[in-house]
Amino acid sequence: MEKALFIEKLLKAALAAGIEAAEVYTSDRDSFRAMTHNGEVDNYSVSSRSGLSLRGLYNGKMGYASTEAYDEEAVGMLVNGVVESAELVEDDAVQEIYRGDEKYPEVDNYAKELDNVTEKEKLDFLLETEKKALACGDERIKQVNYNMITTNSVSTRIVNSYGLDLQHHDNMAVAYVSVVAKEGNRVATGGSVACSRDFSTFSSDKLAKEAVEEALFYLNASPVPSGTYRVIIDRRCMPDLLGVFSGVFSADQAQQGMSLLAGKEGEQIAAECVTLMDDPLMPGGLASAAFDSEGVASKTKTVIDHGKLTTLLHNLKTARKAGVKSTGNASKQGYSSPITVQPTNFYFKPGEKTLDELMEDVGNGLVITDVSGLHAGANAVSGDFSLLSKGYTIENGKKGRAVEQITVAGNFYAMLKNIRAFGCDLEFNGSPIGSPSVDVGEMNVAGK
Repeated sequence: MEKALFIEKLLKAALAAGIEAAEVYTSDRDSFRAMTHNGEVDNYSVSSRSGLSLRGLYNGKMGYASTEAYDEEAVGMLVNGVVESAELVEDDAVQEIYRGDEKYPEVDNYAKELDNVTEKEKLDFLLETEKKALACGDERIKQVNYNMITTNSVSTRIVNSYGLDLQHHDNMAVAYVSVVAKEGNRVATGGSVACSRDFSTFSSDKLAKEAVEEALFYLNASPVPSGTYRVIIDRRCMPDLLGVFSGVFSADQAQQGMSLLAGKEGEQIAAECVTLMDDPLMPGGLASAAFDSEGVASKTKTVIDHGKLTTLLHNLKTARKAGVKSTGNASKQGYSSPITVQPTNFYFKPGEKTLDELMEDVGNGLVITDVSGLHAGANAVSGDFSLLSKGYTIENGKKGRAVEQITVAGNFYAMLKNIRAFGCDLEFNGSPIGSPSVDVGEMNVAGK
């Protein structure tokens, strides 16, 4: 059955079955993914997936059901599924199907030219990147251990029984290469990533060069003595740290007692230089959209304003419970997933200094460029973290030697209060969570 007709029949059947209000959420995804090894394409997939979910209020409870079939049998299955799942709900929180906003912003995240890039062009780029990395002229580069390109084109639509009908189309390309350098018994890896809706901006030369340079730099890395160090977390690493603790800004987490920021709106929770943004209207942003997963119009929020917590992030359910309006941060991981709360384009507002100027201010210390073990070594509730890290020293205000096999320990909430300055080098490194380089003050480091 044609999808538009299926949606129309589904909503009518839902209301006829006693469902008070209903919403259809559809998702259509076209994906391409390929990898190479030793000059050959060894992992290649092209897929298309279409799915639909029905949410509905039945006796005041929200039920869910989903399908990938669009036929008469699926209509009855979905309606019965919503009724049956609603009858099992024990949560007394009031939920709703959104009637819509008077006006929605304009957000264009679809680049038609990207969908027109051929599979051959993508594979040629992939093979060229591997070739250039191995032909860098340094015999210490022994192999390309990971070389990948992926493109995704996703269309979503929300239609409900109140007459709301919203659509969003987004696409993106991501390329990543990692190389291995070896000298004697020492081995190091280096990587580089590119992310864009404009495939013409992808440079195999740049990707290969950055990966090679990083691998060679870390060949001579070693730990520093344990102690307390002045630390800068660079623009590639801070988004990882912010991402693992982003849940503390969720009103859902706060209402479940899983965030120490519960009830802290209006309070100073960070240094005055800290401004944290959530901006779904950012031009070209990876998570930019005119509406959230409940159909609430998107808007830009200053979550932390010069150190003061101004708002947590809400969907309709958490906003009703808190007696405020939704911030437009309802999210679905897929068409069949439940509604949660997630940030959109989430980032620390940049300052005016370059990374070199931040290092000059520090004098002697460390720049952390990578952390690992985030989910095992970070407690998203308490804010405590202890992470295996690498980076380089700052010596008399300049970049020094490579450092690895150190553990950096601290607390996210305390770190927010200790931040001294932000760089001007804001970056979103293949993620909607971004950051400039950050002078985080002193941190405890375990090394040799």
